[in-house]
Amino acid sequence: MATKLVQLPLIAYHVCLSVPRIPNSLRTQRRVPSANPWSKYTRFKHHPFVCGPICTIKVENQGMGLLEEDEDTIPRTKAKLYQAVEGINRGVFGVSSAKTAEIKGLVEQLEFQNPTENPAFNLEKVNGCWKVIYSTITILGSKRTKLGLRDFITLGDFFQQISVDEGKAVNVIEFSALGLNLMKGQLTIEATFDIASASRVNINYSSSSITPEQLMNVFRKNYELLLSIFNPDGWLEITYVDDTMRIGRDDKGNIFILERSADIFVN
Repeated sequence: MATKLVQLPLIAYHVCLSVPRIPNSLRTQRRVPSANPWSKYTRFKHHPFVCGPICTIKVENQGMGLLEEDEDTIPRTKAKLYQAVEGINRGVFGVSSAKTAEIKGLVEQLEFQNPTENPAFNLEKVNGCWKVIYSTITILGSKRTKLGLRDFITLGDFFQQISVDEGKAVNVIEFSALGLNLMKGQLTIEATFDIASASRVNINYSSSSITPEQLMNVFRKNYELLLSIFNPDGWLEITYVDDTMRIGRDDKGNIFILERSADIFVN
């Protein structure tokens, strides 16, 4: 809830109040105004020309933070968003509808206050390595069972390396196979991109691979299913980006939240 001071419209009072007639004998006794005629009236509420009372009303913050204008609004909203996505494994195995609504509301507040105008024309902001901290991509039910993601395979971090100079993006999804002496591996998906509008880029799938070979053998039977989940082919709208956080929405209706990472991965 945001609080605002509202001066009731003056015109309504002008029709109700009359100006007293000043006797001629007093007309020559005018006081010379000070250099700052407002200096003795604090916040205008005691000034004789302010006819209406000042009242305080509370206006509900609806949806996208339209009334929040404090300088620290973005850092506070980002802190709330980090707290909201904590402990939900990036949402990949689903979250409650209440949690989804909470995250979506915070995302919309940040999107409304995006500090980077025309982000697709300022791609230096997105260059480098990012880690996915939340997305609406989910692996549920039979898909999760087929991919062995209930007990046998554990998902690790999701990274995205963007090279603006090459027009190239590399997505890396890390895995651990518990039945193979805790072997670790990764799915790597390479794609190219080009600017479609001031905020949108087109993404074209190039290639993919799973390393090491033992992990590829685990996924081979359901490789197309795995690729269909993480394939970035389509378009991506960059709806928010600053020095540490990026938010995007794709043509499939998914939301992605990423934080800048210092990690460097090797393909």
